[in-house]
Amino acid sequence: MGKIIALANQKGGVGKTTTAINLAASLATLEKSVLVVDADPQANASSGLGVDIREVECSLYECIVDGADVRDAIYTTDIEGLDIIPSHIDLVGAEIEMLKLDNRERRISQLLRPICDEYDYVLIDCSPSLGLITVNSLTAADSVIIPVQCEYFALEGISKLLNTIKIIKNKLNPRLEIEGFLLTMYDSRLRLANQIYDEVKRHFQELVFKTVIQRNVKLSESPSHGLPVILYDADSTGARNYLALAKEIIKRN
Repeated sequence: MGKIIALANQKGGVGKTTTAINLAASLATLEKSVLVVDADPQANASSGLGVDIREVECSLYECIVDGADVRDAIYTTDIEGLDIIPSHIDLVGAEIEMLKLDNRERRISQLLRPICDEYDYVLIDCSPSLGLITVNSLTAADSVIIPVQCEYFALEGISKLLNTIKIIKNKLNPRLEIEGFLLTMYDSRLRLANQIYDEVKRHFQELVFKTVIQRNVKLSESPSHGLPVILYDADSTGARNYLALAKEIIKRN
């Protein structure tokens, strides 16, 4: 059965979507079959993998709210073995519409159950909030990757996320584990970045990935071309970092 990994942190701009796109592409490059579920209304993971949002007829929104067949929402990408269920701006209103639905915390879990076996990994890109869609994503997941930006406010809000994970583990999904804390936007020249790294490592010890995602121009440029960095510039630091992360996750599992 495929492993479902959510990428979550209610703090925006920490590299969740960048990680979802590039980790998925790296896993696919290592001959794993991967499905990305874009659970963020901004739909950046969708466009970052080359999906034209304007042409999408069936997205995660239609599956959750209208009960559309999940297979109608699966789109292929330029990378063999990498598929995506795209998002849509309508997902913003889905949380209100879901309030009247039965079993509303398990909608994504129910969607993914019939197709999970067809993939080695399912990566869910969560929105930067702790709303109902993120609760759904964490209820569906086996584990969660928490990207942490190497900046001053990095650890702020992590306790809130950890508390949410604890509640979901107790009430909705007892199998939910932390896959790891991933340090992103790391610049070894900055003393602050090294201090944050040491602090996260001290707090969470073996839960911190050995791989660190360094600041990299190619990593920032690739989404505007609708490509993961491994297709945009395979020799870049960003591409090498995410390939190392993919290998680390495969080894762990």
